[in-house]
Amino acid sequence: MPQRRRRSDAVQENEEDWLVTYADAITLLMAFFVMLVSFSKVDLVRFEEVQAGLKGEIGNRKDEELTQEILKDLPLYNMQSKIQAIIDTSSQLPPGDVQVGFDDEGIVIDFVVGSFFAPQSVELTEPAKYILRQIHYDLGEPPYDIYFVDVEGHTDDVPISTPIFASNWELSAHQAASVVRFLIEEGMDPPRLQAAGYADTRPKLPPLDITGEPIPENRRLNRRIAIRLHP
Repeated sequence: MPQRRRRSDAVQENEEDWLVTYADAITLLMAFFVMLVSFSKVDLVRFEEVQAGLKGEIGNRKDEELTQEILKDLPLYNMQSKIQAIIDTSSQLPPGDVQVGFDDEGIVIDFVVGSFFAPQSVELTEPAKYILRQIHYDLGEPPYDIYFVDVEGHTDDVPISTPIFASNWELSAHQAASVVRFLIEEGMDPPRLQAAGYADTRPKLPPLDITGEPIPENRRLNRRIAIRLHP
């Protein structure tokens, strides 16, 4: 004869059923927030490229005229075109010393330090001030008036030690801060700005060849100021 379950055991089991439902709910909430975090960083450049591609496919027209018409409505590409036009019309900086591109956050402008600062100082040259003023003006107009500006200082891999700058860390940080200070003096809202010095930890090009010999041109290009514009 099968043994009957005691009533107290059944009651206890029923009282603990809510724990299973509660645990399931917590697990679902955790998964939901993990998804939110994973989606929080959007590749804006790729998003605009996809947007442009979708518009082109919907219109079923892929000629050059349509491509330009689509791109001019995309904020990042529009700003990139404006900055490139500023650089192209300014003959005060060597063309190879300024490069405009994209990363996964926004627009990146690389300025070679030799053209951007006076020799052995963090004092901006007049051509550098001209370009920064133009960029500041464009960033004051919608929709770019909500963009942030990250300024990064970079050096080459040759150690330095001077009475003013004890190492490349101090030099790169002071150069970035000099750009930020100038933009603030021009009227940019300080909370939109950020300065950071990276010394030689993020070279744009390899400073040495495969035999370990230095590459002077690569070192020159690694000494740069990177200005990142992003929403």
